[in-house]
Amino acid sequence: MTSRDTGDTAWVLDPILEIPHVQAAVLLTRDGLISGYSTALSQASAERVAAIIGTVQGACRTAAAAFADQDNAHLRQVVIESDLGYILVAPTDHGTCVAAFGDPHVRLDLLGHRVHSQVARLGEKTMAAAPRGADGGAEA
Repeated sequence: MTSRDTGDTAWVLDPILEIPHVQAAVLLTRDGLISGYSTALSQASAERVAAIIGTVQGACRTAAAAFADQDNAHLRQVVIESDLGYILVAPTDHGTCVAAFGDPHVRLDLLGHRVHSQVARLGEKTMAAAPRGADGGAEA
């Protein structure tokens, strides 16, 4: 396993980490709390990345809405390019987010495809989970 998970998240991150030149990946909540991260990051670095990514995607959502003169926007992805490589961020529909970092040689199209595939799988798994009743048990 190439990811450290705080729950059952390795299945989300490991396929992303298999892409050549991908250095790290993080699963986080939209408000910047970490759910899982790759071994390339220390816990402190992963928490810092999660907090920053949470802020960045919120700012990007607000900017997209402002440019369109709308009250809000549904963010599909954020791509950041630097001399160190690329960061690709993709939020899910249920409040989580996947972020991955690849060096300058990463195939951005492959990274984008894999991240979005994992976001879709994450959504399917969330939708398949049984609803919980007030006592914590599955609803009938």
